[in-house]
Amino acid sequence: MTPPQRRRRDPVPEPPPRPSKEEEGKNPERLYIITGPDGERAPLDLVTLIVARAEPPSSATPEQSAVLRMCRAPLSVAEVSAYLSLPFSVVTVLLTEMLAAELVQARAPIVRQHLPDRSLLEAVMHGLQRL
Repeated sequence: MTPPQRRRRDPVPEPPPRPSKEEEGKNPERLYIITGPDGERAPLDLVTLIVARAEPPSSATPEQSAVLRMCRAPLSVAEVSAYLSLPFSVVTVLLTEMLAAELVQARAPIVRQHLPDRSLLEAVMHGLQRL
C-alpha cells in the first residue's frame, strides 16, 4: 500500500486592484452633471412612491429614462436610489426635475393607521354574507 500523495496548493491569487473613486461611480463631477447647478429638491421621503406618468421623451437623460422604465409600477425613492446606484440626494434632485416636467407622480405611502378597523371590515363581511 502506498501512502497518499500530497498535492501542491495552488498559489493564492492576488486580489484585483481596487477601483478608483471615479470607477466606482463616486465621481462628484458626474453627480453634478446629473443634478445640475441649482440642485433644488422636492420634499420627498425615502418611502415616497414614484409612478411614471409618461414614456421617456427623446430629450431625457439616461437616468431619467431608467427611472421612467423602472417606475411603471410604483417604487419607493429608496428603491430607485438603490437600483440606479446613486445617492439619495442626487435621486431627489433628479425626481424633482421629473416632477416639475410631469413625467412622474409622487404618492405618499399608505399609513397603517388610516386603514379601517379590522372589526369594522369583519362586520361588513358578515353582513354581506347574510344577504
